[in-house]
Amino acid sequence: MDRLASLDHRLPGGLEILFLAKHARSSGMAHATDGNHALYHYELRETLQGLGINLQTADDYHAVMERPYADFVIPLLNRGGFQNSEMLAPLLLERSGVPFLGASSILRGIADDKHAAKLAIAHAGVPTMAWQVYRRGNRDLLPPTFRTERLVVKPNNSSASWGLAIVDGWAQAEPKVRALQAQGHDVIVERWVPEVDIGVPVIGGADGQPVILPPLQYVHDPATCFRSYEEKRGLTGDAGDDRLEPVENPYLRCEIERLTYLAAQEFWPFDYGRFEFRYDPATGALRFMEVNLSCNLWSRKTIARAAALVGISYPRLIEAILAHSLERQGLLLAAEPSRIAA
Repeated sequence: MDRLASLDHRLPGGLEILFLAKHARSSGMAHATDGNHALYHYELRETLQGLGINLQTADDYHAVMERPYADFVIPLLNRGGFQNSEMLAPLLLERSGVPFLGASSILRGIADDKHAAKLAIAHAGVPTMAWQVYRRGNRDLLPPTFRTERLVVKPNNSSASWGLAIVDGWAQAEPKVRALQAQGHDVIVERWVPEVDIGVPVIGGADGQPVILPPLQYVHDPATCFRSYEEKRGLTGDAGDDRLEPVENPYLRCEIERLTYLAAQEFWPFDYGRFEFRYDPATGALRFMEVNLSCNLWSRKTIARAAALVGISYPRLIEAILAHSLERQGLLLAAEPSRIAA
């Protein structure tokens, strides 16, 4: 795939990169509460070092409370023990004027807020799942205006299915909403339908435009159609890898790519992300569900497995994502004419 960005000897010799993640200094063992997230951070650190960059590591927000001794930061520090903790490092870096991987803080905020993301995507003309948001502090919990015989209830800013519940009707949903609000969360409620979840990875290309990787559909337990937080984090003995299958239907793939491109324009530019849709095989309907602009980059997760389908190795994927970010933020040396991709 010749649209991928490349470092290609263009890193300035003294460029210092800081890898900021909860398990940035992990020894490669699973964590008791974070599970395979520790393995992810370990593998990513080893891969970055294998690219020959000057890499520092840190696992605490104090590393960026003041301007860090680094020219660029990879901020993957989240689950910091407070609400929306994943936003703190990017905001501190913007205050210090230090460029970082991913997307701007304001775009991260919109994407992480599932309600706001759906509004943005609907504005782009992309169909979305029916939803209703219930902000914490709002005590007037009226039923959704759409059909409520079966509903999905989850924190509006959660990841990896944390706090998610599937319930029968509003009578069961309302106490779940109130319980999550009591824990300090905004809550989103969606109509549950037994459809297929499809993840579409997107990375920045050498031409400064989005590169859409092959869409993958998630194979779930038919009774629930979702994997629990414990499964996704590898905290259960039989979790295994996500069950992912390529989307083979060429007409469906074409429509997925069309809608993903429209959706990506609402958040562009960013370095990497995963757009998720729900597909109804019976009607052919395809609806946007959510987007993650800081999705899991572990080699055993969606974005790396999609890249592998088109022959992109894990180190090459990480290089391409990093190179795109450094390029768009003016940190790479000028390319030699013979190395400019056609």
